[in-house]
Amino acid sequence: QVAHAATSDLFSASERAALAYAEAMTVTGQKVTDELFTRVRSQFSEAQLVELTAAAALENFRSKFNVALGIEAQGFCVLR
Repeated sequence: QVAHAATSDLFSASERAALAYAEAMTVTGQKVTDELFTRVRSQFSEAQLVELTAAAALENFRSKFNVALGIEAQGFCVLR
């Protein structure tokens, strides 16, 4: 369901904003637009936004680390 989070009623507005933010941080060629940042900022406190940003950045770091070392995905989620 995460792949369809933007249009799914299973996720709250804050969850949809967080997922869109993390995706914009992660996907090469995308960036966090001013509009998206405003949307995320309206859903989270400053401290929560810092924590969300750090968590997404850490997962991106781990991904790059694993790719560099040839560590295969463990099958916990479907990668697009």
